[in-house]
Amino acid sequence: MTSSHRRKRAKSSGFGLRGVLVIGGAVAVLFVVLIGWFTLRTGKMSSADAAEATAQAESMLKADNATGARDLAAEAVRGDPDNENAHIVLARALLALHEGVAAEGEIQRAVDAGYDPKAVPQWRAEAWVLQGKTDKAPAEADKAPAAQHVYGLRIRARALTADGNFAGARAALDEALRLAPDDAGVWTDTGRFRFTAGDLLGAAEASDRAVKLAPGSVDALILRGEIVRSQYGLVAALPWFEQALKRDPARHDALIEYAATLGDAGRTVDALAATRRALDARPDSPQALYLQAVIAARAGNFDLARTILEKTGGAINDLPGVILLGGTLDLEKGDYEQAIEKLTDLVGMQPMNITARKLLAVALLRTDRARNAIDMLRPVVARADADSYALTLVARGFERIGDRASAARFLDRAAYPATGASTAFSADDTTATLAADAAQKPGDPDAIVPLIRALITSGDKGAALARAQDIAAKNPGAPGAQLVLGDLLMLLGRPGEAVAPYQRAADLRFDEPTMLRLIEALERASRGEDAANALALFLSQNPANIAALRLSAHWQLLAGDFDAAIDSLEDIRARIGDGDAALNAELAAAYTSAGETGTAVDFAEAAYGLSPANPAVADAYGWALFKGGDKEGALELLQKAVILAPKHPGLRWHLAQVYAALGRKAEAKVHAQAALADPGFTERAEAQAVAGG
Repeated sequence: MTSSHRRKRAKSSGFGLRGVLVIGGAVAVLFVVLIGWFTLRTGKMSSADAAEATAQAESMLKADNATGARDLAAEAVRGDPDNENAHIVLARALLALHEGVAAEGEIQRAVDAGYDPKAVPQWRAEAWVLQGKTDKAPAEADKAPAAQHVYGLRIRARALTADGNFAGARAALDEALRLAPDDAGVWTDTGRFRFTAGDLLGAAEASDRAVKLAPGSVDALILRGEIVRSQYGLVAALPWFEQALKRDPARHDALIEYAATLGDAGRTVDALAATRRALDARPDSPQALYLQAVIAARAGNFDLARTILEKTGGAINDLPGVILLGGTLDLEKGDYEQAIEKLTDLVGMQPMNITARKLLAVALLRTDRARNAIDMLRPVVARADADSYALTLVARGFERIGDRASAARFLDRAAYPATGASTAFSADDTTATLAADAAQKPGDPDAIVPLIRALITSGDKGAALARAQDIAAKNPGAPGAQLVLGDLLMLLGRPGEAVAPYQRAADLRFDEPTMLRLIEALERASRGEDAANALALFLSQNPANIAALRLSAHWQLLAGDFDAAIDSLEDIRARIGDGDAALNAELAAAYTSAGETGTAVDFAEAAYGLSPANPAVADAYGWALFKGGDKEGALELLQKAVILAPKHPGLRWHLAQVYAALGRKAEAKVHAQAALADPGFTERAEAQAVAGG
């Protein structure tokens, strides 16, 4: 399928002559300024100038411009290497910029130059935390002088959090809040801790308190942006990162979060510009290079993505996103063993990462390990809402081991045009094992949620519901606990009751899985307008989300807004390409309904070439041919669609109309009556006329 059918809107762009002249003038002025700077600048700073630069750096640090403070303090240190205050200000600026190794070096230089060694333990402990030396950091932080005791408690909490000692970290932060209830730094650390611990409601409250106490705190603004991104979406988070960058335009961590958010929101050019700024601030930044590799991979330039990712030098290879990207690139290149190694590690880290499981299954199939591929996807295809790709992969696995019956069963599920309701991910361990784990960690969602899944799997839905209600009540700030309760209520056929926990989860973390769950519950509870509002809100914040765009286009198609549906579907095709049979089938349906049958047939033919055993595809192809005047060709395809999915009322109704157009009234009546037998069938009046004939 070429892009010749793509509907385009005219756009104007480009600089005029005036713009070129303005840019040229600006460059000239900058050139003059630079000449003046290098001409007037002295070779070495005097001790007095170094002291003044140190004072200015201290002021910049208090104003939350750590980058500017670092640069000025570094200049002061170069001018007067014996200035202990310059060294310590430089160290504090480096700590704010998360440069632990350099900060530790400057702390020692400050002490060597005469700075009081009893005044630095809290900063040294922070440098160690940044370097991952969390085992000895708490004891060092406890040596902080009285005036820095609260700061020492904050660093102690960071070290304990990194080591997974959440109880100890919480105690340290509670003590810090008791001693300094209006300290924005304490509230920022509290918010970061709660965010890490999964208490998103508590994190949001703490971050809100932090930015109110210190509206210009870059750390508080970055945290607020991350939490808003989780709660409300990508677009809502951008202003918080932009505020942080107004304070410190070269702050590396702010630029990374800003670039990642821009990229996920579909603003690729702006995201790339932000990564370049991050690389200017920190040359060879592995985070910035990773984001550039993601941008290249999304654009289909895998060789470039691979080249950029290699430049990280393995510095962030343990991050899940990097592992997933690396495994994907290995798979695309044909390095299956490397892909298997990486993706196996990722599934071990994130057992519920369905994307990683599917990619790993592909790699296993391509290395003739079909049984392993089947095992990898078992918990995915056990769900009623398993996607067709996962089902097809499992079917191919069964074909490889000669189990034709199982392969046919999964291919039938993959071909059916509708999926079942969402269910909880199945558990791998036994109920008894998980119950023992939960007993050892009362109130811990990470321990109880797997037990709930096991109870569901074993059929004890009453006990599962009681556990889910208890964990949701005890963890109001944990979205996972709310989702499990909603999932269980959906499983019990109570969608109206599931809406409330899903809404609570969405208030905490409005991501794609939560959005899809909430909309499904609202639709099944006959609250279509609320479902539409939820989708519109999600899309306003996540304009590049493919799942939401597809759902919106599908609704436009069902509502008869065919031109809007075509525009939406074409936008999706521009993003993901022509290799999606379901997308091509929906485009065929939209163009058919809009009266553009020639284009519709092209898309339907492309869909059929990709998935000839899919009844929805066969229906779209047949209906496009019928509307284009080819009744005999339509009949053959629609008969096939009904054979593949005999209980689907829409397919039966389309076939009834073709039979009626061919004058075969008896057959038309049979299929019209079959469509009318489904209570969800909507075109009842027309079908009754055919059935009555």
